[in-house]
Parts: sequence; C-alpha cells; structure tokens
Amino acid sequence: MIRLFDIVISILVIIILLPVFLILGVLIKLSSSGPVIFKQSRVGRFNHDFLVFKFRTMYVNSDTKGLLTVGSKDSRVTPIGFYLRKYKLDELPQLFNVLFGQMSLVGPRPEVRKFVDVYDASQREILQIRPGITDWASIIYKDENALLEFSKNPEEDYIQKIIPDKIKYNRIFLEKYNLSEYFKILFNTAKKLLNNPQL
Repeated sequence: MIRLFDIVISILVIIILLPVFLILGVLIKLSSSGPVIFKQSRVGRFNHDFLVFKFRTMYVNSDTKGLLTVGSKDSRVTPIGFYLRKYKLDELPQLFNVLFGQMSLVGPRPEVRKFVDVYDASQREILQIRPGITDWASIIYKDENALLEFSKNPEEDYIQKIIPDKIKYNRIFLEKYNLSEYFKILFNTAKKLLNNPQL
C-alpha cells in the first residue's frame, strides 16, 4: 500500500511542480556551467547501489573534494545552490527515484557506499526498506551541516556520532512500517518546512 501512495503522490507532485522544475533548471544553467541534474551513487534497498537525482547545487567535480558539506557557506556551493539547499528544492528530482521504485517518499536517507560500509550487522537492518526523501532523522538533523561546521574532523564525527543516532531514528520507522507512520512523517516534514525552511 505504501508503494501505491509513493507512485500516486510522486506523479501528482511532479505534474504540479513541472513549471518549477523548468524554472530551476534555467536558473542552475545561468548560475554556473555544468548539468542541471547531479547524479550520485547511493546505497538502496537490500544493499544495492543506485543513482540518486538532485538539482546540482555545487560547481562541477566539487564532490571529489569531500562527501560532506560543512557549514552554511561551503565555497563549493553555487549562488543558486545555496537557496536550493536552504529550501530543500535540490531534492525534488528524487521524486523520479520514487517513481522508478528506487526510493520511497518516506524512509532512511540513502548514504554513499563509503558510509554504509562502516555499518555493523544490526545497523544494516535499515537496508530492508527503500530509502526515502524524508524520515525522522532528516527532521531531527535539519541543521546537520551547522553541527559539523566547527568539527576538527567532520567525516569522523559524522561516522562516529551522527550516523548511529540517525539509524536510531530510522529504526522507529522500520519497526512501525505502516501508513500511519508514513503520513505522520510526511506531515511533520511539511510542517517543519513551512515553519523552518532550513529543514
């Protein structure tokens, strides 16, 4: 049933926001050279890799300089990219990942292989369900970049402190994998975005 709602909602939102997609595409092209869509390999359901889609918010090849963005003024982020990230508009193309069955609207945020490889056996249990655009961890860690801004080793702190805590919240959805929890997370995500666009 969750898959049915994923398909219906993602199709409706894509149709409604199609003009927004086109406008953002033009702004991204005008802001810097490079493709409109950024594709990156992430780990999905059953530990299978897939390409996640995002509107490009960084200068080309910036991801080779680090997997994490730290602070609100990362020099790798383009001028338009700053606002796309602030209002979470860069995530919109993931609606196509949802439509293709690689993601769900709700589920653990998909990580890059490097970070999934440090999961222990119990943490890998969250790979039983489709990764999602939003989850409890996304709501709780809305200021993740700011938390890592003053870290001496952001990647190590992310692995040692943030990932375990995120997985703790992911387990809540895993244990309550039902429509009630699904819509509760969607509602809280919308509420956070309206009250605080920096979710």
